[in-house]
Amino acid sequence: MAVDPNQRRPIRHLTARRARLAAGRVTGAVRASRFPYRAGRRPPGVEAAPERHPVGAAYETAWAREWPARFVRLVAVNTVWRAAVGHFARPEIAGTDRLADLDGPAIFAANHHSHADTPLMLTCIPEPWRNKLVIGAAADYFFSSRSTSFVSALLIGAVPVERNRANRRNIDDLIGLLRNGWSTVLFPEGGRSPDGWGQEFKGGAAFLAKQSGAPVVPVYVEGTGRILPKGRTLPRPHDVFINFGSPLHFEDHHSHRSFTDELQSRVEALADETATDWWRSRQRLHSGRTPSLRGPSQAGAWRRSWALGTRRTQRERTWPKV
Repeated sequence: MAVDPNQRRPIRHLTARRARLAAGRVTGAVRASRFPYRAGRRPPGVEAAPERHPVGAAYETAWAREWPARFVRLVAVNTVWRAAVGHFARPEIAGTDRLADLDGPAIFAANHHSHADTPLMLTCIPEPWRNKLVIGAAADYFFSSRSTSFVSALLIGAVPVERNRANRRNIDDLIGLLRNGWSTVLFPEGGRSPDGWGQEFKGGAAFLAKQSGAPVVPVYVEGTGRILPKGRTLPRPHDVFINFGSPLHFEDHHSHRSFTDELQSRVEALADETATDWWRSRQRLHSGRTPSLRGPSQAGAWRRSWALGTRRTQRERTWPKV
């Protein structure tokens, strides 16, 4: 059968066009398969699937409060952490008699100068609060990856806390733990001191105290900034003093700001008591002359550094004259 040559050109032209389209699809598929692989676009109105192993503020720590994990942490605290604290800090503890009437869980709020503060609190908080204790830890640091999240939750009993914003889930978790008999350690400054001076307290402890009904125990820690200050990777030994204050309850007349200010003044009074004695620190507290832990305000870095170097660091072993 003869083939009309006039019909071949459209057929060949159509075949070539299909070949070009197929080649374009192959090229696009090759480009799409190049590294890094990317997830496809999510259609509008479809909720994103939850991550299989979330970290940060979304990390789930309930498993770390089950008995197997609690036993591992108990062994770690009484061996590794206690040995490290005893070698590098040699802590002297005061004020535990003020906790004699404290019944139930509490929020231990301390000033924060070093990563050494956490093992110090784990080993120095007295029983029975030490046996059921969680640490409010920065989600962006202690829960930055799966491995650090696992170690933080297992060995120090850490729970993630957002430093720069309020995370409702984290707050509800802490409130639930306090209501279920777990005490917590918070560092109201939100992070370690950058220059050796204290920072203004944030209102997290006040909110937890109001919502859970748990009292807040002010704690002053001195000396950990010499062991492992911010920016240092290797610790060095230095004597440490830890002073527990009387529990502070959130009363009807308190606002979040007034409670936070009172908590910070209590910690500063404990620092004054540590440097001098109970009598003189109480005199200055009631007259409003307690030295601030935040250093000179509106001063340059050199001025703050100089003032920190001249600040009294040796405790006076004297009694008031009667």
